[in-house]
Amino acid sequence: MAFDKSLDKNLFSETKEFEMTRITVGVFQYSEGEKKLQISRENRTQENEWVFAKLGRMMKEEAEAVLPMMQKALKKMDQ
Repeated sequence: MAFDKSLDKNLFSETKEFEMTRITVGVFQYSEGEKKLQISRENRTQENEWVFAKLGRMMKEEAEAVLPMMQKALKKMDQ
């Protein structure tokens, strides 16, 4: 079965922006399936555009900002 973007529901999304990167925590549900947590990173280019990047390692400042967003996301997963 091919992925159908119209069946992918975004139930929660919060983003924290830093100087050259931003991290988004989201809760998604595909076709009434199990709710799943997603953490993604985007980096700012020299042209001031955001491009997707592998999350990889986080600095302490980033982790401290992401943890409260993850806690909110977990609550949304219980609803």
